[in-house]
Amino acid sequence: METSETGTQDASSGAGTADDLAFDVFSRNCPSRGTLEHVTGRWGSLTLGALHEGTFRFNELRRRVDGVSEKMLSQTLHALERDGLVHREAQAANPPRVDYELTPLGHEVAERLLDFINCLEGRMPEVLAARERYDEMREGIRSR
Repeated sequence: METSETGTQDASSGAGTADDLAFDVFSRNCPSRGTLEHVTGRWGSLTLGALHEGTFRFNELRRRVDGVSEKMLSQTLHALERDGLVHREAQAANPPRVDYELTPLGHEVAERLLDFINCLEGRMPEVLAARERYDEMREGIRSR
């Protein structure tokens, strides 16, 4: 297996299995970057957070993730399902019923993500004060 300049193994060489690879999200070709984008993007993180609450049908999930378009939610769910974080279950019913839920990996990722979200929500007074100070400083620079 080839080793890149950063010391990580190059998956493109075709040798070894995914379990043999050393992943480095800071390396431009690392496949973990795509998953990181899916998880930490606005709709991915909100979708994972909502699904941590339980199983949802598509429109229920769309209502829970306020502001997401049907197209964006569909794309997000496909990406998260492909990454093994979300399970899609289509049931033969009339009308057809599709349920979405987290996989065990999805639960682990969502729990860590929710810790981060809770931290941010709990520190918002500090964030808002910092924004206000920053905006006042920038306004002072502009008015000179």
